[in-house]
Amino acid sequence: MDIIQWKAIVEGLLFAAGDEGLSLKQVSNAVEVGEDVALDIIHELVEEYKSKSRGIHLVEVAGVFQLTTKKEHAPYLKKLVESPTSNSLSQAALETLAIVAYRQPITRAEIEEIRGVKTERPVQTLSAKALIKEVGRAEGPGRAILYGTTKEFLEYFGLKTIKELPPLPEKVDDDFVQEEADLFFEKFQESLD
Repeated sequence: MDIIQWKAIVEGLLFAAGDEGLSLKQVSNAVEVGEDVALDIIHELVEEYKSKSRGIHLVEVAGVFQLTTKKEHAPYLKKLVESPTSNSLSQAALETLAIVAYRQPITRAEIEEIRGVKTERPVQTLSAKALIKEVGRAEGPGRAILYGTTKEFLEYFGLKTIKELPPLPEKVDDDFVQEEADLFFEKFQESLD
């Protein structure tokens, strides 16, 4: 294998490792080369990323190598993070989140049964925003994924535990449900904005 292929493999490994990064030993073991060769590959990548045409660079922090964005691009990254469209959730996602919060652990099929419509996209959105996560597998055929809320969900609502969610009323009329749902979604949307 030539150096170009090794660099591509190491680049992919570093990308997959994310914020955790990889130690020299981990890189060496993963690509099955000596640490000296792994270090040469990393140094070549560092030099390539120094180009002004690249948006990332490779740094060593606390004994691990990480791909990071360049400091000079910080204003653009800040705009992306603060963009209202990146933080808002659709009505479908908010409904799905409420169902997961009160019925967890719950499968996507069970969510769809409650909502009466498909929920694949809202579940993906909520997972991507780290508001829900996979918490296990259901028993039975297919072993469906069970979803539950995350620590980030609790932080958004200022809850210490999920038990602090307001109780659902025992006897409910449709107008009350709609008013409560609207209030819940309005407060949640405000917390995201």
